[in-house]
Amino acid sequence: MAVTIDIVKSYRRPRLVIRRHLDAGENEGRALAILMGACLLIFVAQWPMLARAAYLDPSQPLEARLSGALMGTVFLLPPICYAIAGASHLFARVFGGKGSFYGARLALFLSLLAVTPLMLFHGLIGGFIGEGPASLLVGFVVLGAFVAIWGLMLFEAER
Repeated sequence: MAVTIDIVKSYRRPRLVIRRHLDAGENEGRALAILMGACLLIFVAQWPMLARAAYLDPSQPLEARLSGALMGTVFLLPPICYAIAGASHLFARVFGGKGSFYGARLALFLSLLAVTPLMLFHGLIGGFIGEGPASLLVGFVVLGAFVAIWGLMLFEAER
């Protein structure tokens, strides 16, 4: 199934999406591709805010800002996500979780991918309007959606 359909379905039925992926069998390459796609989209979501910041404060050029964001999202975020997924699996196991480390990783990675459209919207708000109440509100919506989707997917993966 297309990844865009998975993103849309993750807002309505996240447990069904993760279950379908888990039933397809463990495939670490697929999980890594999902994570890298999410990281790439998160990087792209930062472009409008970085361009605005470079325009307002030319002391640091846009290329420097973009390279820092690239380093953070594409190279540093994946190992951090692997660590968070492992910790979430161990945390769930303390409370009776019966899943696997792969299921916890997949739940986190699919959740990140699912909220990337909201992150792109947040980047546009930050780029056009700048920091303020609108950007803060959209940021809280992104965070809430991520926590809700991740929680439901992790619950399903640990059943």
